[in-house]
Amino acid sequence: MGGKSGGGKKKACMKTKYLRQYGIYALLLLVFAVFLIWPIVLTVSGGFQNPDGSLTLKYVGSVFTDPLAVQGLINSFMIAVFTTVGCIVVTMPLALLASKYDFYGKTLLTSLIMIPLILPPFVGAIGMRAILGRFGAINTLLGDVGILDANEPGIDFLGGAFGGRFWSVVVMTILHLYPITYLNITAALANLDPTLDEAASMMGASRFKRFWRVTFPLIMPGIFAGSTIVFIWSFTELGTPLMFDYYTVTPVQIFWGITEMQASPRPYALVVVMLVAAVGMYALGKWAFGGRAYAMQAKASVATGVTKLRGVWGVLAMLFFGGVIFIAVLPHLGVVLASLSADGSWYRSVLPRVFTLDHFKGALSHPLAMGSIRNSLLLASCAVVLAVSAGLAVSYLTVRCKVWGSWMLDSLAMLPLAVPGLVMAFGYVAMSLRWPFAPGTLTEDGFMQVVGTNPNPMVLLVIAYGVRRLPYVVRAASAGLEQTSGDLEEAAQNLGASTATTLRRIVVPLILANIIAGAILAFSFAMLEVSDSLILAQKQEHYPITKAIFELFNRLGDGPYIASAMGVWGMALLTVTLVGAGVLMGKRLGAIFRV
Repeated sequence: MGGKSGGGKKKACMKTKYLRQYGIYALLLLVFAVFLIWPIVLTVSGGFQNPDGSLTLKYVGSVFTDPLAVQGLINSFMIAVFTTVGCIVVTMPLALLASKYDFYGKTLLTSLIMIPLILPPFVGAIGMRAILGRFGAINTLLGDVGILDANEPGIDFLGGAFGGRFWSVVVMTILHLYPITYLNITAALANLDPTLDEAASMMGASRFKRFWRVTFPLIMPGIFAGSTIVFIWSFTELGTPLMFDYYTVTPVQIFWGITEMQASPRPYALVVVMLVAAVGMYALGKWAFGGRAYAMQAKASVATGVTKLRGVWGVLAMLFFGGVIFIAVLPHLGVVLASLSADGSWYRSVLPRVFTLDHFKGALSHPLAMGSIRNSLLLASCAVVLAVSAGLAVSYLTVRCKVWGSWMLDSLAMLPLAVPGLVMAFGYVAMSLRWPFAPGTLTEDGFMQVVGTNPNPMVLLVIAYGVRRLPYVVRAASAGLEQTSGDLEEAAQNLGASTATTLRRIVVPLILANIIAGAILAFSFAMLEVSDSLILAQKQEHYPITKAIFELFNRLGDGPYIASAMGVWGMALLTVTLVGAGVLMGKRLGAIFRV
C-alpha cells in the first residue's frame, strides 16, 4: 500500500510539474503573440488595407511606381550588399590569420579587433564628419602639405558627385559590423578538423585550392550566420544615414512617414516592402549558401596546426591586424577629439587647437542630456529584467525540459534578430493606435501612446528594448545549460525540491556567468538602441540617450560637442560591458550574434 501511495504521489508531482511547465510555455507564447507577432501582423496587414478596412494592393503597388521610394529601396539594398561583402573581405583574412597562425601581439590584437562594437555607427558618424568634412582634419592636412589650396574648401568626401554620402554610410557600417562576421568565421574555423587540410595538402593541392575546395565549404554556415545579421542590420540601418544627411533610403523614408500613419496606409506599405525584401534576401541566401555545409567525420582543434610566424611575415601579420584596427578606431578618435575640443577650435585644423572638459560636464548637466541618461538607465534596467526572466524561462524549457514544440519557442525568441528593428518599432507604433491601447478605449489618454497630443511611450520602450535584446540572453543561457549536467537538478527534485527552488538554488548559480554575460550585453545595447529610440520617443521628456544625441547634434552652438561627449560615455559603457561579456563567455560570445 505504501508503495502504491508513494507511486501515486510521484505521478501527481510529475503531473503538477508538467502543468507548470506548459503553463509557463503558454504564457511565453502569449507574450510573444502580443508583443512580437501582433506588431508585425499589424504592420503587414496595414499595408494591404484601405482606411475603411477593405483589402487592396494599391498601396504596396504605389511603392514601386514612386521613383523616390524605388530609389530608396535600391540604395538600401546596395548599402546592405556592399556592407556585407566588405565585412567578409575584411574579416576572412583576419579570421584565417587568427585561426591558423601565431604572431607578435596576437592576443592583444585579436581583442582590439572587437573595438568597433563599442560605438553605434550613427555616433561614429560624428567623428567621421569631423575628420572627412570639407574643412575637417584630412582636408586641412592635404592643404598643409601642399596637395590642396589651403584657402579653398577641401574635397567633399561626404557628398559630391561620386556618392560620398552613400559610401560614407557603407564604410561606417562596415567598420561597425565587421566584428560580427569575424566572430562567426573564427568560430567556424575553430571547429574544423585539420586533418582534412593535411590530406588535401598530401594530395598535392595548393594552398589556395585547399582553401577554396576544403576550408571555404566547411565554414560556409559560419559565414552565412554572420552575414545574415550584417545584411539585415545594414539594410534597415536608420541612424547612420540620418547623421550623414543621406535621406533617400527606405529606413529614413519610413522614419519621416511616422506622422502619416493615422491618415495614410502608405508608410505601412513601405515597411511591408522592406520587410519582404529583407526576409526574401535571407531566404535566398539560406537556399543558396546556408545549406552548403559538409559534415566532418570528427572535430578537432585547429590549434594543433597553428604555425608560428616570425621575422618579416610575423611583422606583416601584426601590421595587417593593426591597420584594420587603426582604420576602425578613426571614427572613435574623431568622436573623442570632438568631445574634447572647445567650440569652433576644430575648424581648418588637423587637431583641435583648444581642448576642454566642459562638454563632458555639459553631458552630465544639460537638461536634455541628463534627462535622457536617466531615461535610458531606467528603460535599459527594466528591459534587462524582462529579457532575463523571459530568456531564462525559454532556455530552461527548450534545453532542460524539452517540452513539446520547444523549437517554436526558441524560434520566436530568436526572431528579433531576423526581423529588422525598424519594423518592430513601426509595429509598436501601429499597436499603440489599436484597441485596447488606443486613447478612449481601455487605457487612459496617453498611456502607451507614441503619436498624439499626450504620448507616453515608456512602457512600449521597455518592451521594445527587452524583446529586441531577448536573443542575447536566450543564447547565453542556453549555452550555459548545454554545458552543465542536469543530474544535480534531477537529484534535487527527487529529494522533493520544487522547480522554483531547483532553479534558484542550483540552475541559476551554475549558469550565473552566462546569465550575467547575456544581461550586460542586453543592458548595454538597450542603452544605445537606435531605431526604437528614434521612432518611439517623440517628446523630449521621453528621449533616451541615442535620441538626445541625434537632437543635440542637429542643434547649433555646443550641441554637437555635447552629443560627442555623450557618445564617449556610451563608448565607455559598451567597452566595460563587452569586455565583461567576453571574459565570462570566452569564444562562445560569437553565438550571441547568430540567427
